Amino acid sequence: QVQLVESGGGLVQPGGSLRLSCAASGSIDSINSMGWYRQGPGKQRELVARIFSGGIATYVDSVKGRFTISRDNAKNTVYLQMNSLKPEDAAVYYCKADLRPVGGSRYADYWGQGTQVTVSS
Repeated sequence: QVQLVESGGGLVQPGGSLRLSCAASGSIDSINSMGWYRQGPGKQRELVARIFSGGIATYVDSVKGRFTISRDNAKNTVYLQMNSLKPEDAAVYYCKADLRPVGGSRYADYWGQGTQVTVSS
């Protein structure tokens, strides 16, 4: 069984910072990309940032310069450092990994359960 567990969400004031973590565990053979998505109230889930095994990262325009995604391949963990947070960043943040389980023949998407980020004064 493969499991993704997020942590680090919470309440922060506008302009503040949070760091999200997502650890993938279980029978994992290989991880291609890991990423963070978010879904605000009444909105569709959107890709926030994604990082590939070689370290290349991409970001949605609205977070460029404020958020940084990083990855510890040895720990199968991805992080999202969020700075200068705005009220519009408030959402449930989900971690996703594109990975191949041990004994599997192909890669598939695995999701975490989500962590709430609230930005409010």
